[in-house]
Amino acid sequence: MTNSPEQKPIPVNLTPWRCWLGSSISASLAVGAYFLMNAIANAFANSPLSTTNITALKIGVAVRTLVVGMMALATCVCSLIALGLFALGIQVLFQKKKTV
Repeated sequence: MTNSPEQKPIPVNLTPWRCWLGSSISASLAVGAYFLMNAIANAFANSPLSTTNITALKIGVAVRTLVVGMMALATCVCSLIALGLFALGIQVLFQKKKTV
């Protein structure tokens, strides 16, 4: 075992402004992912698979479902992060009013 000095975490000023800025960035990513998901889904719907092989059709449908599902997951995750950061900003705002 080596004796290494403990690393202290870098203090970060948690302010409502920083929370709301992060929330707006995450919300814009969520909106972008939503529009991209809709564009991908429309592109998949307008271009049917052109094969008669059942196995290829099933694989194609699975891949399309996975692609749209991953974009939906990205949209939901970014939306929840945006909501959580916004709520954290409100909480920090009220806590600072109580302490001041």
